[in-house]
Amino acid sequence: MFLNKIKEYWAKKIVKKKLLNVPHLASNSMVAKVGLLLDETYFFEREKLITELIDNGIVAENISVLIFKDVIKKNEKNDLPFFSYQDMNWSGEIDKKEVVDFIETEFDLLISYYDIEKAGLLDITQLSKANFKVGFSSIDKRINHFMINTNAENYTVFVSELFKYLKILNKI
Repeated sequence: MFLNKIKEYWAKKIVKKKLLNVPHLASNSMVAKVGLLLDETYFFEREKLITELIDNGIVAENISVLIFKDVIKKNEKNDLPFFSYQDMNWSGEIDKKEVVDFIETEFDLLISYYDIEKAGLLDITQLSKANFKVGFSSIDKRINHFMINTNAENYTVFVSELFKYLKILNKI
């Protein structure tokens, strides 16, 4: 546990340095394919969040989910791709196949659903090839194109605000 905190500190420091050179190019394309990067350390309403997205017009087959957990128990089974500190090296890089595939996928919209900065989550958001990135305002402002000022427990507020502004921006 102590080693994970040290690893998190060094990896976050490296990721923050990378953020100095982030290009902010947003696309004008419509939202069809959505990536959801989710921190399940504190937020456990994954199914309800996905249902909210589907209820607002996103097709279920077009939603890809990647989950982060601080600690993964030995006998824990996950039906969706996941990663943790154990998959991250000291420079903040993650070589797990599911994570690399998620980063390389060109999403029309990436939802970074975490409101506490963690090196692995920041790195994946920054490296993602998504055209439009949305997250919480409590996260570093350089990483997302659009930020919503709420907390992770209020997923209904987050989704309603997201789709309100996506309509204004002509993305849906």
